[in-house]
Amino acid sequence: MKELNKKNLENLSYKDITYLLLEREKSGKNTLDLFKEIINMLELPESTIDTQIADYYTSLSTDKRFVMVDGLWDLRNRHTSDKFLSKVEEDEEEDMIDEIDEVETDDDEDTNYEEDIDDETTFDDDDDDGLSDLVVLDEDDMGLEDN
Repeated sequence: MKELNKKNLENLSYKDITYLLLEREKSGKNTLDLFKEIINMLELPESTIDTQIADYYTSLSTDKRFVMVDGLWDLRNRHTSDKFLSKVEEDEEEDMIDEIDEVETDDDEDTNYEEDIDDETTFDDDDDDGLSDLVVLDEDDMGLEDN
């Protein structure tokens, strides 16, 4: 990083500078430490941290070159996809267990759905709902003629 002067760094995006920083590091760094280092290198005011760190974090999370592992940003190419898959699978498994626990808790409540039906409501198949007087007419009976 010493070979790049401030003038050259100013032409790079924060993400590109982050890439260069992480390339020289042996392990990942947290968002604030990375951003502070960039601010110091570019000799920007400390207030830049407060106003731009959220945008910086978003830009790192959308850039496929970077990955967050255990709360630290690192270069994706240093990590195998197996590690990510196992972590995602573990998280998904925990979420599923939590959901199952919630459903079982809800089922434990004494709910008698039969009590919810009004006693006056009856379901009689013989009841024609007053449709016994209904007459079905076809076109001839209605007096419609083809013109």
